[in-house]
Amino acid sequence: MPVIHTSGPKVNEPFFNSRFYRTEDGATLPLRQWLPDSTPKAVLVALHGFNDYSAFFDRPGTYLKTQGVASYAYDQRGFGAAPKRGLWAGISSYNEDLRGFVHLIRQHYPHQPIYLLGESMGGAIVITAMREAMPEVEGIILVAPALWARKTMPWYQTSLLWTLAHTVPWLTLTGQSVGVKASDNIDMLRELGRDPLVIKKTRVEAINGLTDLMDAAYDSANNLDVKALILYGENDELIPKKATYDFLERFLSKSGPNKTVAFYREGYHMLLRDLQAVIAWKDIEAWIKLQNNVLPSGADHRAHEVLQRKSKNKDS
Repeated sequence: MPVIHTSGPKVNEPFFNSRFYRTEDGATLPLRQWLPDSTPKAVLVALHGFNDYSAFFDRPGTYLKTQGVASYAYDQRGFGAAPKRGLWAGISSYNEDLRGFVHLIRQHYPHQPIYLLGESMGGAIVITAMREAMPEVEGIILVAPALWARKTMPWYQTSLLWTLAHTVPWLTLTGQSVGVKASDNIDMLRELGRDPLVIKKTRVEAINGLTDLMDAAYDSANNLDVKALILYGENDELIPKKATYDFLERFLSKSGPNKTVAFYREGYHMLLRDLQAVIAWKDIEAWIKLQNNVLPSGADHRAHEVLQRKSKNKDS
């Protein structure tokens, strides 16, 4: 049977510094930050994807800090250098960690708008965490969110996953034979292959847990009552178009706060690290400025125009 390695009892007053985020149950999650030289105009909390860790945001975080946006990213439980490496902590634990950190960020930045950014698995966690009101958050940014729910998978795939998860949950899989291209940035992919903090062998129970998370995120399309920017690459081979488009159709059909979708014809799953990643960074910056009623100018304005054009017609 698959096991969820949940967080422990709340025995600690949470806090963070420049190196780590200490959670309510005392877990120490490594933290990275990218801070402007002056008071930030906005604050971004970024969540990494499956088997990745907080360094995923190094280049976009470095760019955004030059534009007055402070960014923070921590290694989530079971990933990077966080405790219980390779073990799945469960949706509730990931959501509670995010909520706790956002609360700390609000105390640290009482006047700046706070945005959540989630890549892949991180996007699914942002979605599920936002099913309950989080008043500190001004808006969310979902980059290739993990939405490949079981109901969008072929029956033999779900059957195999169930069988493995309930018979050999400890079994590790590498995925080397899958042949999926995650990005066109080959040098970056090679660096990830050499990075010891990127998980290469995944326990079946962790894959099962990720699928539970994707189920929950996929079913939450009608419950996102928050400003949102969603970015998706047309060449994404990890999260199928059908699952993503089904989610977007339900998400966009519900009236509510500003919702923007940007499609990238040359984009892959790792949009923030693709060869043309700077376009996505500028689109994120432009969207944040728009929410803050600060209209971009110059190059920023051009980035905003691209964003609007993509959101209206994915084939433009």
